[in-house]
Amino acid sequence: MSAEKVLKAVQRHIPIVRRPFRAIGDAVELTEEEVISILKSFKEEGIIRQISPIYDPKRAGYDSALVAFRVKAEDLERTAGRVSSCPGVSHCYERHHSFNLWFTLAVPQDSLLTLEGVVSLLAGEGVEEVLILRARRTFKIGVYLSFRSMYEREEVQAPSEDPEPVPLTPLEREVVRATQESIPLVPEPFRLIAENIGLEETLLLEVLRGLKGKGVMRRFSAVLRHRKAGFTANGMVVWRVPEEKLGNVGMFLAGFRCVSHCYERAGWDYNLFSMVHGRSREEVEDFVRRVGEEVGVREYEILFSGREFLKRRIKIFTEDFYEWERREMGACAYEGEDSEGSGKTLLQEGF
Repeated sequence: MSAEKVLKAVQRHIPIVRRPFRAIGDAVELTEEEVISILKSFKEEGIIRQISPIYDPKRAGYDSALVAFRVKAEDLERTAGRVSSCPGVSHCYERHHSFNLWFTLAVPQDSLLTLEGVVSLLAGEGVEEVLILRARRTFKIGVYLSFRSMYEREEVQAPSEDPEPVPLTPLEREVVRATQESIPLVPEPFRLIAENIGLEETLLLEVLRGLKGKGVMRRFSAVLRHRKAGFTANGMVVWRVPEEKLGNVGMFLAGFRCVSHCYERAGWDYNLFSMVHGRSREEVEDFVRRVGEEVGVREYEILFSGREFLKRRIKIFTEDFYEWERREMGACAYEGEDSEGSGKTLLQEGF
């Protein structure tokens, strides 16, 4: 029970203070040492993927979207490998649907390719159709996997519109760059991070709190491996909701603890997207059927996760993306020249 309390606490919020694990221990009636020991065990077991700030690329000035490819079966692995090689891709999954490869992509505003250009390059051969699905409204984003019933509910905030970028100082960018890895599981983790980048610990904490206040940091928390935590059936449910009902349906779905993400998106016949986590396909299917009946929406599809090709947090404000972009653009331009030397490339041809 103590371990479950710690897991529940660190998924929601880790205090940005000198001794965060002591603060968590105070909240769940454990010592600092006990909290650190429990978290180390979860990391070793692979249940916790990372403990770090979770930054919002859109607020930091990136263009982002959920992207789907309809890929020939024989080209799926090769295409997934190409997609996963891009530093702007954070999640890449096979899903059981005619659109069978899905990934999230974030591209800096000063990218030479733009988001559409990156998608075109990643598509290459073997991709028969492409969807670029930008978020319009966010009803919920956050994975808190420790619930006893699929129908357990929680309070959620009002939906937020697609956020505007926030200008950041060079110091803020440096702190973001330095805090995208998992923090050390020691009593004073921020002191070690501050020493590594030559800052005072108090200044580092002040900047981190400022980033959270601006919305650039969504939260400071643990990210779990769903399947390791027992949630092996993960379905992206896409709903076709009449415009006049969309807000109410989105808020209702977001209120279930088994729903980790809920967005309104543009670019497809389906306009509401929700990630539903369960311990079996049947459990998820029953939940979706019952909820659909309750809200009066019967046009939906459940896209269950197949192979996980990639799952990571993208690193913003690093050189990785620009190096990849220059390398790929050079290769594309070279390979795209026709026999008469026209120099036409994939980027110019489009999808």
